[in-house]
Amino acid sequence: MTMQTLPLTKDLVLIGGGHAHALVLRMWGMNPLPGARVTVINPGPSAPYSGMLPGFVAGHYGRDDLDIDLVRLARFAGARVILGAVDGIDLSAGTVHVLGRPPIGFDVASVDVGISSEMPSMPGFMDHAIPAKPLGPFAAKWDAFRQGKGPARVAVIGGGVAGAELAMAMAHALHHRGRFEAVTLIDQGKVLSVLGAGPRAKALAALARLRVNVIENAEVQAIEPGAVLLADGRRIEGEFINGAAGARPWDWIGGTGLDLHEGFIKVDAQLRSSDPRVFAAGDCAHLTESPRPKAGVFAVRQAPVLLNNLKAALGAGRMKPYRPQKDYLKLISLGGREALAEKKGLPLAGPLMWTWKNHIDQKFMRMFRDYPSMHAPTLPKIRAAGGEALAKPLCAGCGSKLGKAALSNAVAGLPKWRHDVHPLPGDDAAMLWMEGIRQVVTVDHLSALTDDPALMTEIAAIHALGDVWAMGAQPQAALAQIVVPRMSPALQERTLSEIMEVAGRVMQAAGAEIIGGHSTMGAGMTIGFTVTGLLDRQPIALSGAQPGDALILTKPIGTGVLMAAEMAGKAKGAWVANAFASMVRPQSDAARILAEAHAMTDVTGFGLAGHLAGICEASGTGAVLRLADIPVLDGAVELLAQGIESSLFEDNRALVPGLPDKKRARLLFDPQTCGGLLAAVDAADAKRLLSDLKKSGYQAAIIGRITDQPGWYGLD
Repeated sequence: MTMQTLPLTKDLVLIGGGHAHALVLRMWGMNPLPGARVTVINPGPSAPYSGMLPGFVAGHYGRDDLDIDLVRLARFAGARVILGAVDGIDLSAGTVHVLGRPPIGFDVASVDVGISSEMPSMPGFMDHAIPAKPLGPFAAKWDAFRQGKGPARVAVIGGGVAGAELAMAMAHALHHRGRFEAVTLIDQGKVLSVLGAGPRAKALAALARLRVNVIENAEVQAIEPGAVLLADGRRIEGEFINGAAGARPWDWIGGTGLDLHEGFIKVDAQLRSSDPRVFAAGDCAHLTESPRPKAGVFAVRQAPVLLNNLKAALGAGRMKPYRPQKDYLKLISLGGREALAEKKGLPLAGPLMWTWKNHIDQKFMRMFRDYPSMHAPTLPKIRAAGGEALAKPLCAGCGSKLGKAALSNAVAGLPKWRHDVHPLPGDDAAMLWMEGIRQVVTVDHLSALTDDPALMTEIAAIHALGDVWAMGAQPQAALAQIVVPRMSPALQERTLSEIMEVAGRVMQAAGAEIIGGHSTMGAGMTIGFTVTGLLDRQPIALSGAQPGDALILTKPIGTGVLMAAEMAGKAKGAWVANAFASMVRPQSDAARILAEAHAMTDVTGFGLAGHLAGICEASGTGAVLRLADIPVLDGAVELLAQGIESSLFEDNRALVPGLPDKKRARLLFDPQTCGGLLAAVDAADAKRLLSDLKKSGYQAAIIGRITDQPGWYGLD
């Protein structure tokens, strides 16, 4: 990717990860607009591709085959990704509202959130049926159902193309697994009425071959547990009841103040809404000048025009009109590896059509699996010796820390401590003694792991609180240190507002208050905090571990390799989202549960092995770890096996040379950001403490023990 050279001046916010937005992001990555900050907001880290859903339901594709990884895509596009559900747009304030976080300001916004097939007015639907859209939740629930045992009955409400495809796919999957008992397709009118006579006849024949029971001209009265009740008194049994009828807009769109058509955002030929700052594409939009049915093909064709017009709205170029085709090719899956092709009433069906459809779908998805390589800058031919090994990209978060050896040597010559300042060896903290009051003070800052200021602030704040919690202190006050990239005053205000709102919330939840700070602009975003805490007793220091103590870790490890892989565009979005969720888990409850620990530290930049070595060195002990019991984040082992590692990895490995450097053991040297607490506790209390931690929601484990052999570390 090219480095941003111009100050940021405009915010483009993409609401939803639909097909049009996915293509816009890919094209933006190939040709970005300097000075524009792009944000994509989506409830999850991936967006399913609708074209391959029937193939997934039938069992022809795996779950990963179905998804566009928005985290990887955003990294390629140079965009920040925010994982959250949008619940409104405030046009007067120019902000997008996302559940659980500060509003996000925009200069230009675009909406591509698809539709829902929920039927809230149908009695029992919301409790006992599963809508086909949004696709992600439906795919997950179907995947769990089809892997069950015993005879299975399915009912599909809605006999359009989508409903018929799903009914045939479900029947095929259940036949293949030997579970088929019944699949019923129900429509209030004529099934597949949008097709011509010839194509409809072929599709009905495919339904019949799969023994799908078709019920037409039937009104659904209610949904009960395990059954669909029809108005004529018939009861259609089904353990899995799917709603695939109609297209319903998301409720929050109705509160935006935009002009709507039956709940969908009205857009002109340039895909602009009634507010010229807001665009819309895909199924959530209604084309006022040339209405078209809800079909993914239109969203795909809209993408180049949408990209052009978004750039024009940001000040670069002129608007272009979108001219949709009058008819479009329909490729309908027939359950097995067969498909029906229809255009202008002419049908073709069979395995060859499936091959054609699969080729089109796979070609589309390859655009989001294989991104063009962006070559790193070449090293100068004439350069000082020794720089080659340090030239690889620098990790963010704790992966960018200085190595422990360099740090220790640098601070070794500091003046002696005063009588009222007590050092806590190995920690970034000290205890201040003031007229009987014990106060600890610590400082930490992180270079941005993510361009989302709110998420980065939450991570940085919890990370800075770690040393206070690890010493058994109650957080008291905090000073913020904020560096943001060069940007316009308007973007400065937006960014700082997000940061300070989250910082205040996190600190107040921990019992502390933000009392001030300092801000500046720099090459990238860095967020840090100086935090004080109060103690009502002696701190839990590194030096208290005793032979025989059990070692408890409160969080899984692996953030370093996951963040390094994310920077390189090689980590799955689901893995990254899971890592972020682990990072933002506060340690306040864990610190309270472990208040009687003999020694405790938070596992951060020096890795699990380095921080355990700090306890052992201070306590004059050794330790043995049970490698299999150490909790690990999803994806960390796989990525490490690919040779991906943090830029601090080699320094950390040198800290504990006695441990093996292979396979899963390499994660012991992985630098952690917002890692868990590592506590040495009385062995007799360990199981009770672990139970309490798990009840409080921590992915904690007893991972080893303290030994009486100073400086010796081993693995069970």
